[in-house]
Amino acid sequence: MKKLWEEFFSDPSQWWDNRNDDKRNARFPDFKHKTAKKVLWIDNRLNPSWVQARLAAMVQCQKQSQSGHSTRKISGIVRMEYLWREFFSDPSQWWDNRSIKKSPKYPDFRHKSTHEGLWIEGWLNPTWVKSKMATKPLSQLQSGGGLRSWILNSGNGDSMSKLCEEGPWQEALHTMELMVQQNTRAPINAYVGLLKECARRKDLAEGKRVHALIVQSGLDSEIFLGNTLVDMYGKCGSVLDAHQVFNSMPEHNVFSWTAIMSVYANHGQGEEAINLYQKMQQTGIRPDKVAYIVVLKSCARIAALELGKQVHSDIIKSGFEYDVIVGNTLVGMYAKCGCIEDACQVFNSMIERDAVSWNVMIAGYAQQGLVKEALALYGKMKQEDVQPDKVTYVVLLKACASVAALEQGKQLHSDIIRSGFGSNLIVGNTLIRMYARCGCMEDARDVFIKMNERDVVSWNAIIAGYAQKGLGTEAIALYEQMKQKGVQPDNVTCTVLLKACASISALEQGKQIYSDIIKSSFESDVIVRTALVDMYAKCGCIEDAHEVFRKLSERDVVSWNAMIAGYAKLGLGKEVLALYEQMKQEDVQPDSVTYVTLLNACASIAALEQGKQVHSHIIKSGFEPDVIMASALVDMYAKCGSVEHARQVFNKMTERDVVSWNAMIAGYAQNGLGKEALALYEQMRQEDLQPNYVTYVVLLNACASIAALEQGKQLHAHIIKSGFDLDVVLGNTLVNFYTKCGSIEHALQVFNDMHERDVVSWNAMIAGYAKQGLGKEVLTLLEQMQSEGRKPNEVTYVCVLSACSHSGLVDEGRHLFDSMCEDNGVTPTVDHCACMVDLLGRAGCVADAEDFVKRMPIQPNALVWMTLLGAARNHGHVEVGRRAFDSIMKLEPENAAAYVLLSNIYAAAGRMDAVAKIRKTMKDASMKKMPGCTSIEVDN
Repeated sequence: MKKLWEEFFSDPSQWWDNRNDDKRNARFPDFKHKTAKKVLWIDNRLNPSWVQARLAAMVQCQKQSQSGHSTRKISGIVRMEYLWREFFSDPSQWWDNRSIKKSPKYPDFRHKSTHEGLWIEGWLNPTWVKSKMATKPLSQLQSGGGLRSWILNSGNGDSMSKLCEEGPWQEALHTMELMVQQNTRAPINAYVGLLKECARRKDLAEGKRVHALIVQSGLDSEIFLGNTLVDMYGKCGSVLDAHQVFNSMPEHNVFSWTAIMSVYANHGQGEEAINLYQKMQQTGIRPDKVAYIVVLKSCARIAALELGKQVHSDIIKSGFEYDVIVGNTLVGMYAKCGCIEDACQVFNSMIERDAVSWNVMIAGYAQQGLVKEALALYGKMKQEDVQPDKVTYVVLLKACASVAALEQGKQLHSDIIRSGFGSNLIVGNTLIRMYARCGCMEDARDVFIKMNERDVVSWNAIIAGYAQKGLGTEAIALYEQMKQKGVQPDNVTCTVLLKACASISALEQGKQIYSDIIKSSFESDVIVRTALVDMYAKCGCIEDAHEVFRKLSERDVVSWNAMIAGYAKLGLGKEVLALYEQMKQEDVQPDSVTYVTLLNACASIAALEQGKQVHSHIIKSGFEPDVIMASALVDMYAKCGSVEHARQVFNKMTERDVVSWNAMIAGYAQNGLGKEALALYEQMRQEDLQPNYVTYVVLLNACASIAALEQGKQLHAHIIKSGFDLDVVLGNTLVNFYTKCGSIEHALQVFNDMHERDVVSWNAMIAGYAKQGLGKEVLTLLEQMQSEGRKPNEVTYVCVLSACSHSGLVDEGRHLFDSMCEDNGVTPTVDHCACMVDLLGRAGCVADAEDFVKRMPIQPNALVWMTLLGAARNHGHVEVGRRAFDSIMKLEPENAAAYVLLSNIYAAAGRMDAVAKIRKTMKDASMKKMPGCTSIEVDN
């Protein structure tokens, strides 16, 4: 601050005084330099003690002075008065931009040295300006034209250079064209100035215009101009033109080679840049520092480690090894090539290290996932009194976000505040992302609210955080706030919002956002439209999704994956496989996401052959199945009934996580191989892999399927020891397991211990009592369920009616059947009707049972008629049995059990001729009744 105030007092005329009209709030500076980015506040606590006294003395001098030019107040109306008087006193010192200005924001006149602007229609202008303009001849105001005429008449090259450097761009270019037409030779640095301006503007057309002037002037053989042309074409995006200029140059120096290498490197063509480096060496030209930096960056971009090592060797020989910029680039090259040890070795050998050196090394660790090492190096950086900058903090925050290191991220946040970077926009945005990735949305929101300045990236970060957390409603609400603040969304905003809508199936909000997208002209963006496909698909609007997908001008693998996943989610496995075939026909290479989705689709429809084909394509495509893909293969084979293939894939996996083990265990359980599932669980424990929530659910179902009570109890003990909460799903699974194993006491204990119970919990307990024939207990539990505000569903009534049937509670069963629709809105299904037929049949009311079947509100199926046939067999109702049998034959002509039941009815009635006839019919049709089976546990 001392140096700035000394500079201010040495010449106050070079500073704007904003203390009155121009100062809007305390954050605005009191004085601002006219040309440099320097500002001063009178009340700044960092000011030297003598500032106030000097300012008071300066004010006194102003009062005594009459000249006013060096100390006058330059603000508001007074400032405009002074500028216009200065303009009319000597218009030759001002550029006239009226004929070339493209926007009202550009000034009509701009001072050549101070760059102050004047607008004829400015609202602070003195009233006399327009009348003065009307009386002043126009030619006298065309200062640029006067200078141009003088340059053209005198051929003054220095003035031309100055015009190119300081004057209006179009004015300089037009003057240059006139000079060429008059065969007036302009200096090389004038052309260089124009080319640099073209490069800055990335204006290829004007750059070619200057190039043409150079050729007309006969200066195209000048090596300095050739190098500048190569650089200009590269920065304007024309690699081909840059190379043509390079090839047409009669000679090259190191700057020529560096320029063309930079062009290729900056356009992502690292291999070509390296080839040019090698050609340069073959010509005998020694690379300079910039050439080494360019080629090292190219090696880093394409991970060319061996070439990078060769360049490193060349650097050592040339003596640039200890240059700090070259050293930084070497560290970055090794780190990006994955050779962190060599990067660390170069870093440690550097004689001089700046903040960039530390940043590059920290970034190297972070890119390799070595977050602890990155943070440790940051600590060492502070110990060596090297001040971290915003790049340091951004790199470290991203590293913490990548591994959800919340505590370390919070410590960095504290350091950021202490170091004064808390108000930096980029750092603030990165902080929001870090907290969001760590799942700490409250802290992310707090950072967002406290930001002094927010751009679209800030809004995107906080919206994406809520969307990734599954809080789509909050994400959409933030978007509405963003619009109210007048912040224009970009394609990232649109993509994130559509994903948020997809996550909560908010179709209407998604359509509204799509309407905003159309207004914002992002409709044609492939990424946005792919997100739109995904949103429609996840909201169940598969036709709308397909329509958007069909109209995509460009369909990449992500677009196909979104469409395939949409069909897969709806269980449309055949359509998924058809899309995959179409994808192959369009030569789009599937990725790992495609294959995993396809395997899941094959599993959902038990399409084993198609699943095998997908597996074959994975192998042919050269994919080395990772844990996710291999687990999907195991799951597909298991769900398609091919447990052997599933185990083969499982055994070949070089790396297995808990998901892989769960897939294989579930495969055994789903295919009735409960013992194998339990054996695999023991192997899992022996390999010190911790089972998760899903593992126990799968295993308990396996135990239930084979009535393995003791193994299930052991699993229950493991669950308690592992500290798993007895939530709804796990509690329901335990209740179901104990009831199926006949241990109603244990089931009731688990049921009572559950903190939360849903309708499935009650159904499992009711079904357990029903299987034990405890009808009255079932009715008591039903009353308790309703008293706790839980509404019974279809399954509940099937269980209750079944219990009434087995317990002979006919009246209670009739009442429940009649009231379930009126009281709870449950429409009777075939299963409910079958229970009622069984209830009446078991009670000996066979005629009532037959009458009930005839009056059923829905068409009876074979199960209903079989239940009636069984009741007729039990109570000797031959004619009812015969009618039931005839109805079954219409539905299932080869139902062997029906023949056996009817045969038993005839045998009990003494009609052995009919029995013989039935048995002959069965023998002729090769029908055989499948025997029943029961599982019992004989040991542990």
